[in-house]
Amino acid sequence: MKRYIPGLHQVSDHHGNQLDGVFLVRVEQAFYRWHPHKPFFILRFSVLEPKESAGQILSGRLYSSAKALWKLHWFLRDFGYDTDLLGRDEVDEKALKGLRGSVRISHVTLNGNTYPNLEGFAPEADWEEFAGVGPQDRRENGERP
Repeated sequence: MKRYIPGLHQVSDHHGNQLDGVFLVRVEQAFYRWHPHKPFFILRFSVLEPKESAGQILSGRLYSSAKALWKLHWFLRDFGYDTDLLGRDEVDEKALKGLRGSVRISHVTLNGNTYPNLEGFAPEADWEEFAGVGPQDRRENGERP
């Protein structure tokens, strides 16, 4: 049986619309997924800055295995997660929603599949420094420093 699917021939590379770089984001959703060797959180972010990417969705995984706890802690600390819960070694998925901060994201290809890589984090207050946007850059765009 043949199926007609309009526009199928025009699709070339579905990886072309993936965002790479530094973004100011807000956590929209967080889900914990248990795995015997590599438990992880799936994080879904909404981009706030830069303006040309605002509203787009980014997602990625943060592993919670013993080897990867440093990165999860870095994320939680820089995004302003509740220090009381962090001190008790607790991560509440609901408490993650709405947290804001900066994230550096890239994509890596393994065995023909492309995956997002959350490379680094910074507090929201450090957005301009983390993104490399200084007062001179703002003046060039017509903004006040």
